[in-house]
Amino acid sequence: MKNKILIWAGGVLAFFALLFILLFAFRSKLLSYTVDRVIAKVENRYPVDMHINKAEFVGWKSVVLSDISLVPHDRDTLFTTDSVHATVGLRSLLKGRIVFRRLEVSNGYLTAVKRGDETNFDFLLKKDEKTPDQPKDSTAAGRNYGQLLNRLIETAFDNVPDQVDFKNLNASYASTSRNIDIRMPYLLIDKGNIESDVYIKTDSLVNSMHVKGTIDPRDYNISASLYASDTTGIRLPYVKERFDATVAFDTLHLSLTDKKYRNDNLTVRGNAMVNNLVVNQPKIASEDVHVTEGEVDYVVTIGPNLYVVDSLTEVRVNKAKAKVYAAYQNRPSRIIDLKVKSDQIQGTDFFASLPTGLFENLEGIQAEGWLQYDLDFHVDLDSLGQVVFDSDLDASEDFKIVKWGNTNIEKINSSFVHTMYEYGKPIRTFTVGPANPFYAPLHTISPYLRNAILTAEDAGFYSHNGFHEEAFRQAIIKNLKEGDFARGGSTISMQLVKNVFLTRQKTVARKVEEAIIVWLIENLDLVSKNRMFEVYLNIIEWGPDVYGAKDASRFYFGKQPSELNLAEAIFLTSIIPSPKRYRSSFDSAGNLRSWKSGYYRLIGGIMLRRGLISQEEYENLYPNVRLYGRARDLIVTEPDTSMVEEEEINQFELESIDMLNF
Repeated sequence: MKNKILIWAGGVLAFFALLFILLFAFRSKLLSYTVDRVIAKVENRYPVDMHINKAEFVGWKSVVLSDISLVPHDRDTLFTTDSVHATVGLRSLLKGRIVFRRLEVSNGYLTAVKRGDETNFDFLLKKDEKTPDQPKDSTAAGRNYGQLLNRLIETAFDNVPDQVDFKNLNASYASTSRNIDIRMPYLLIDKGNIESDVYIKTDSLVNSMHVKGTIDPRDYNISASLYASDTTGIRLPYVKERFDATVAFDTLHLSLTDKKYRNDNLTVRGNAMVNNLVVNQPKIASEDVHVTEGEVDYVVTIGPNLYVVDSLTEVRVNKAKAKVYAAYQNRPSRIIDLKVKSDQIQGTDFFASLPTGLFENLEGIQAEGWLQYDLDFHVDLDSLGQVVFDSDLDASEDFKIVKWGNTNIEKINSSFVHTMYEYGKPIRTFTVGPANPFYAPLHTISPYLRNAILTAEDAGFYSHNGFHEEAFRQAIIKNLKEGDFARGGSTISMQLVKNVFLTRQKTVARKVEEAIIVWLIENLDLVSKNRMFEVYLNIIEWGPDVYGAKDASRFYFGKQPSELNLAEAIFLTSIIPSPKRYRSSFDSAGNLRSWKSGYYRLIGGIMLRRGLISQEEYENLYPNVRLYGRARDLIVTEPDTSMVEEEEINQFELESIDMLNF
């Protein structure tokens, strides 16, 4: 029995020894067979020529593939590498087929080239020829970017190896307008973990960063963190030339957690978080805007002519959080929808969460109670007659400011020093209060002037809470038509805040800061309406170095503001929207131009209907005034160079009046 066991064991050992000898003897042929199958599979799937110059075993389980290239038909070479070292699984050898396990790739070069409409990589994004085409909608037009992005995601994930160690991996993109070079001294993918150092040069901009993350190709999951390798941070390329902006950050975390493509719509979910974000764009703010920490949990759908940020999306800026819904469709009409609903946030946290550099006057404010913001915006860009714009900042009953920050908003309740700026430079500083001989208390200003200004600029000043929603909607329509800040929809409250606390620069930040300050003043009753109107009448510009009602009355008519008659009051009201063009209202003899009569009839008629003037005063109202003082010297004694088309001036004048209730 013992001998039989020994003989059986010896036979088994001999069998395996023979098997290993045969595998060792024929493994090179098995390797050649495997390489030929890989080449055939790639070339059958794509219009390319794949070349592997040499494949050989170096050791029992190690394989070296040398001089590999991938060349699309009639195109530039897409990929080359000097060598690939691979580990072969013993089990695969025993099964008679070779499966590469761990790969080490040295000196790889991926080169994407675009010449006109021709590229050497677009075949990767095309549909599989074996996939039957779906019926096409003949009414649809344009490219489905959801479908394109879905192919790009699937192509990228389908080609991620399980384990690979790249040494000196390089990628580049070259076209007539773009040159991008990416260098990675190493890229390690091991059991779903990713790590690399990356140097990216986009034209003249160079970014250095460390990348670390995880990937699961089967479920289309990826999470990656980008860390700046130097103090300059990571700067986004091309935003300067495209948007006249600069965007930089220290750290960026990105993740894709889910992807679904159904009915020609791609929906992706994930998260993005950025640290120390810096944005500079002249139309946003005049200086760098800094966000310490921002985060978004996103759900985005892209389909034919449709782009949607789902209402499940949550945005966080520092400590402030909000749910956001945004949608844009470009067929059959171009429609934009935006909804924002913030969480309730403690007052001090709200102001601390505002990005620094965006709202200088609000920085450092401390408050009790909570705030909550809601926005509903809708516009059809192809039919601008109707715009939905509802913006509400709600506060708890106990909300109050306990400490002002950079600026004490309540300073306008007493005398204060005010500086006027022109093109960002101070041109005049004066006291707004009794110490200034040109200061006029509200009761010393003619009722004609007060009522004419209220009629033309803000008829509901004493009844609204600082905002004229219909005027703002009309301003949005006007600005969209003009493609610029053509009209502001400002109430007197907003004009006061703009003049006292803000610069004259037309930026998004300035407009938002203006709205927040107005809300604080009006909703917290920080300043009375009479005091606001009094300050307004004493600081607004009325001509060349002319500020305030008393200065204007003397400059044009040589009298006190209490002595102004109806015609003089309406003239002064008419030039508030554009005081630097005051001379265009007169001919060389100092007479009002004929087109002013329409403005006089409009303002006078409204004042009559509101009971602000009598029928007799209206009937005796003529568009004529007599100039005295410095204004007469400047207008009458100089050549008439202020000829302006009447239609242009008349349109400007009427658009400057917020009389949308009449």
